[in-house]
Amino acid sequence: MSASARWSIVALVVVVALSAALWSELTAPGGDPGASSSSPGTVSARDRRDADTAQALAGPRARADLAPCPGPGSGAGPEALRGIVLECAGDGTQVDVARALAGRPVVLNLWAYWCGPCTDELPAMAEYQRRVGPEVTVLTVHQDENETAALLRLAELGVRLPTLQDGRRSVAAALQVPNVMPATVVLRADGSVAEILPRSFATADEIAEAVDPTLGVG
Repeated sequence: MSASARWSIVALVVVVALSAALWSELTAPGGDPGASSSSPGTVSARDRRDADTAQALAGPRARADLAPCPGPGSGAGPEALRGIVLECAGDGTQVDVARALAGRPVVLNLWAYWCGPCTDELPAMAEYQRRVGPEVTVLTVHQDENETAALLRLAELGVRLPTLQDGRRSVAAALQVPNVMPATVVLRADGSVAEILPRSFATADEIAEAVDPTLGVG
């Protein structure tokens, strides 16, 4: 066999091997469950990873020590959010989102663990909640399927705000929030949207300046 023929066979074998590897990767059912499968700007097909079982989340939940998600309020809640049920990241309970927001002024903060401006903003949101007290409920919504990473980020920041796990970004879609993070949605007690703020805040003062007038908070 000539040298050129041997090299042609070698090249063919390499091409076949690379094609097989690529096909295997494309058709693998879900890939590595331990890896973050939601890239910035994409929407996941599920709310959380297969790896984020109750057992796997127990440690991160204990470290984060989040406040409980709000229970059902008075009324049916925001019409756009009715029928959406999400997991409370702090304890794994199921939350009927519309009913949980019913009858109370709410600040929804939409974020993801990989978002740098979100990391800067979350402590400001926590400080705003501390200042305003029970008059307004600040509820964060984590918009990536990696729930473990969200809990560890909150633990790292010392932010214990109640948090919904929403890898599919159902809340943002229902409220027609622009595809940016962080974003804040201000809801009146009657369930109507007072304002959508697709921007980041650096301080609690900035949040109060933007939110309080729309909610009539003194």
